[in-house]
Amino acid sequence: MSLTGHCYCGRIHFEAAGEPLVKGLCYCRECQVIAGGGPNHFLAVPAEGFVYTKGAPKTFARDDLPRAVTREFCGDCGTPLTSRNPKWPFVIVKVGTLDDPAAFTPAVAMQLADKQPFHRVPEGLPQFDRWPPN
Repeated sequence: MSLTGHCYCGRIHFEAAGEPLVKGLCYCRECQVIAGGGPNHFLAVPAEGFVYTKGAPKTFARDDLPRAVTREFCGDCGTPLTSRNPKWPFVIVKVGTLDDPAAFTPAVAMQLADKQPFHRVPEGLPQFDRWPPN
């Protein structure tokens, strides 16, 4: 499977080859902030299959967290693109950046302990207060 995507202004494009390892919704507070209030709709794709095909993102990692991930985003329009950690064999891709977001169907809802009263979880999804088992 190959997925393509881009930022809002179109200055950054990417391709993700390989089957997604996870398709999910994350309700943790960090994801709520990054997603603008709702859950983070994401795909975990194999790191070796992810490449930027046009442009290069800016990066940000909090220096006050011991295991902070690096967030990649467009420095022009601000679109969040990915989250990475060098210890992960995958890249977290934000579903809203996909050229065909209909390719996404969530398979899991996680971090529900942080869910807000206004959040809705799709029926039928496996749900976890924190992380699903490996």
